[in-house]
Amino acid sequence: MFLLWLRVAAVLYAIASISALPAVLYNKPGWKRICVPAAVSAFFFHFVSLIEMLSASHHSLPAGMHEVQSLLGLLICGAFLLVAVLYRTVSFGIFALPLSLLLVLGSAMGPDHWTFHSPEIRSGWISLHIFALLAAYAALIFSLFANLLYLVQERRLKNKTQVRFLAWLPPLETMERIASGMLLIGFPFMTLGLLAGSLIAQESVGPVYFRDPKVLLSFAMWALYLVMLFVRRQAGLRGRRAVYLSSLVFLVVISVWAANQLSSVHRFTAP
Repeated sequence: MFLLWLRVAAVLYAIASISALPAVLYNKPGWKRICVPAAVSAFFFHFVSLIEMLSASHHSLPAGMHEVQSLLGLLICGAFLLVAVLYRTVSFGIFALPLSLLLVLGSAMGPDHWTFHSPEIRSGWISLHIFALLAAYAALIFSLFANLLYLVQERRLKNKTQVRFLAWLPPLETMERIASGMLLIGFPFMTLGLLAGSLIAQESVGPVYFRDPKVLLSFAMWALYLVMLFVRRQAGLRGRRAVYLSSLVFLVVISVWAANQLSSVHRFTAP
């Protein structure tokens, strides 16, 4: 029965993680009313699942890898809820809730890892994985172009040079908004693509997929992307420093993409 509660907790963690993004990054306070109740419910079902898991194993402390992962995810969610209550903020939810979801996802699949019911469904998830990541890359490329044009326009205005073929460049504020907007658009697609890829990986090769350094690098890249968005918003980072930070994240993303093409386990063939 603990597996059922853990799967319910995983779904609630996913809802809380998704709602935390617009609440924090896009300044949509209405999503906070979804994020916190979903996180509280996820914590409750996760706690019940962990107690039943330990009871079924006939020991009071976690021993196996899945039990340790489950307890760690529960503690991370508990820390987030404590901060949310004491400081009235859900900002840390964009880090804590996806991490809790990732920690329980493997255990929620069960000892016999989940499989797709039909080749058409599996093929659809592969298509979603590819489309979402390509959309994220497109948004990042567009953001990089806006960043480069921002630097050109800034230098042009600073030196007071009148170059005719650069007269078409929009104001600095406009290009900064374009670059920032493209980053915000790319992040949900990046998240969706990685989650879809994780589900496919669980069905294809099992947990060994997550031992591949290149896959771990992909999740580290996602975390860096998230940190960059968080810093830009919380610190009000603007101008040249924001451009350099965004460009750095883009270069890391491209490096991870190139590394994944050489991965020995990053291969999913459609049926």
